[in-house]
Amino acid sequence: MGEFSITRMACARIPTPLGEFGLCLYADHQAGKEHLALVLGDVVGQSDVLVRLHSECFTGDVLGSLRCDCGDQLQQAMQLIAEEGKGVILYLRQEGRGIGLLDKLRAYNLQDMGFDTVDANLMLGHQADERDYTVAALILKDLAVDSVRLLTNNPLKIESLQKLGVPVANRLSLQPSVNGENAAYLTTKARRMNHLLDLAPLLDTLVSQGENGRD
Repeated sequence: MGEFSITRMACARIPTPLGEFGLCLYADHQAGKEHLALVLGDVVGQSDVLVRLHSECFTGDVLGSLRCDCGDQLQQAMQLIAEEGKGVILYLRQEGRGIGLLDKLRAYNLQDMGFDTVDANLMLGHQADERDYTVAALILKDLAVDSVRLLTNNPLKIESLQKLGVPVANRLSLQPSVNGENAAYLTTKARRMNHLLDLAPLLDTLVSQGENGRD
């Protein structure tokens, strides 16, 4: 992590329907981006802190797009952390698995032509997933979190944090909501990106309701 560096710029109190969080903004000097840490309770020097690494998704988080499960995952993470009374959500500015909003929209158009999310990214000259979690590890260290219980279905996040020196004591899954717009997206996550998802019962329910997943 030698060439990566961050600075905590400011923190403020954020009251929400789920409780009072603290929101800290970090400057990422290597990428020239700003990342956020949403913190509930005292996590300094604590072990097994409930943590979500959440990559920015304007379409899902802000607009409530049905094409993905990102907004649902963010809301689930906030709810679980509120129930725990302590935890951290790192909001990382890595839109579209790191390819940016412009190419994410282009990838959406390719997906509407029948290509899955992996092939769409590759056709645009990107990797299937270009995200890096070095900044996440640095922020957790700045917050003095000793170890985490990670809210994720993505084994790459677990592997990345452990390689970066952040112990992952446990993983907690986030159950997606499946609809006709995101069924193929979720299936690709499981089949081609090794996400830890048991979609069979959800897809069966979708079929029984008469909805069809998009290709």
